[in-house]
Amino acid sequence: MNAIPIILLAFLIIALAYRYYSAFLAAKVLALDDSRKTPAETLYDGQNYQPTNKYVLFGHHFAAIAGAGPLIGPVLAAQFGYAPGLFWMLLGAVIAGGVHDFMILVASLRRKGKSVAEIARNEVSPLAGAVASVAILIIMIVALAGVGVALVNALKESSWGTFTIAMTIPIALVVGLWMFRIRPGRVTEASIIGVIGLFAAVVIGSSIPNSSLAPYFTFSSEVIILAIALYGFIAAVLPVWLLLLPRDYLSSYLKIGTVIALAIGLFIVHPDLKMPAFTQYVHGNGPIIPGKLFPFLFITIACGAISGFHSLVSSGTTPKMISKESDTRFIGYGAMLVESLVGVVALIAACSLFPGDYFAINLSPDKFATLGISPVNLELLSSQVGENVTGRPGGAVSLAVGFAQIFSGIPGMRSLMSYWYHFAIMFEALFILTAIDAGTRIARFLVQEFGGRIYKPFAKTDWMPGTLISTFFVVFSWTYFIWTGNISIIWPMFGTANQLLACVALAVITTAIINAGKVRYVWASLVPLIFVATTTLYAGWRNIFDNFLPLTSVPGKKFLGFINVSLTVIIMACAVIILIESMRRSYRVLIKHRYTVRGIE
Repeated sequence: MNAIPIILLAFLIIALAYRYYSAFLAAKVLALDDSRKTPAETLYDGQNYQPTNKYVLFGHHFAAIAGAGPLIGPVLAAQFGYAPGLFWMLLGAVIAGGVHDFMILVASLRRKGKSVAEIARNEVSPLAGAVASVAILIIMIVALAGVGVALVNALKESSWGTFTIAMTIPIALVVGLWMFRIRPGRVTEASIIGVIGLFAAVVIGSSIPNSSLAPYFTFSSEVIILAIALYGFIAAVLPVWLLLLPRDYLSSYLKIGTVIALAIGLFIVHPDLKMPAFTQYVHGNGPIIPGKLFPFLFITIACGAISGFHSLVSSGTTPKMISKESDTRFIGYGAMLVESLVGVVALIAACSLFPGDYFAINLSPDKFATLGISPVNLELLSSQVGENVTGRPGGAVSLAVGFAQIFSGIPGMRSLMSYWYHFAIMFEALFILTAIDAGTRIARFLVQEFGGRIYKPFAKTDWMPGTLISTFFVVFSWTYFIWTGNISIIWPMFGTANQLLACVALAVITTAIINAGKVRYVWASLVPLIFVATTTLYAGWRNIFDNFLPLTSVPGKKFLGFINVSLTVIIMACAVIILIESMRRSYRVLIKHRYTVRGIE
């Protein structure tokens, strides 16, 4: 199968969905009104509430939601073939993911930037709000571990990659100071400085492996985990305008620009997909994702179709920076569609590899040997990118190789494959780190909201003791999972937790629509809610019995197995409670509305 028809189909569906379906949601279901004042205006503090240009904010929002999910999920799901992932990303983003992100953003915007848990408390019930707080915090921690583990596998023992990623931090600080303090409002100037800095980091990084600086940027997995933890802590504590916002803004340039460049590269190179439409692993026993196509596809591909993590961004940092309501369509629904396109491009890049090379990269040598297949171009690919890519599980390395292979196929680019590979590693790492910095800050908000019920000052986001304590708790928790787990353990749990959070958010949205008296439009959120809830609860059940309980009998993994089982059960129970509470609340409102219409009240 050639890649060109696939990318054309993706662009067509995305363009039509944004033009028509998002306009319908904006006008009929949400009734956006620019005369309403936003929290960025009414609660401005220069720390978290900050009116922001919609294009800059789109960059932050897109960078925050587009973590490892739209890259790693489709690559891992390629073990099923290219067809299942392609179908789910295009359909899911339009009718589920875009609706989820857009509606939660507007709901939070109209409630002073409150979290999903607080919205659940007001729209569903106090019990739903309390349960949601617990579920969201657990899900957030697991999600951050899920995106972090892929970065660790990509950067370990890679001085070029580590140097390039490290340099993005001071570059972002300079851009933040330029945009908000040195030359306020001069977004174009700051953008030029930042983009030049990013490309310079890749080029300069090429000289690091053969220089005396190499040992200072060559780290083991453990050191990289600690470095990521330190970064997540600092980014969550600093003012949002200083590091998080400019870093995410710069990342969005790189991300969107790279996806567009890849799409152009696909038209020039027009690669054939070496992976078949469906593989033998749709029936189970997959070496990467341990489970059948149904339901495991729908928890493996998260952010490219629908992701509960997005609801935390849409009710976390983003609504606190919206300048006017109409911006939410471009930022909420638009960013989700672009992320779906990222997922499609990632799937194409991974499937352009020969199956033998794909599995050899994503599996340990011992596990790959059991498949009975041979790599085709693996030694050549390792030589061309300048690093051994064999046995680098997690999806990030195979995706970078696929990207580099496409770029180097452009006339005149063949000798630059090592640059393209490390550029792709930076591209992926920026996706992941922006999810970590935004996610850690959002989780910190959740901890402070919860703690504020016990000690009121703790709920103040500008109270430094509360900020430091809550941030440390969040960072320590997700670091533990990365330290003790691996991609085959963490990703299924991340997928289950993430999609259960999407169920919670969709249930809250559905109840809010009914509460607002717009029952005729409730199908917009109810249809995706039913599908996502059904597939995810079943996948969670299978995870417990097929993947996590067996760990409890493995030496050195017993505690992790019990933790995974316990957390999965807790999250599933929380989701079921919220679904029941949502149904009860909706039923009461509908009965009251029916009696009111008949004149009984």
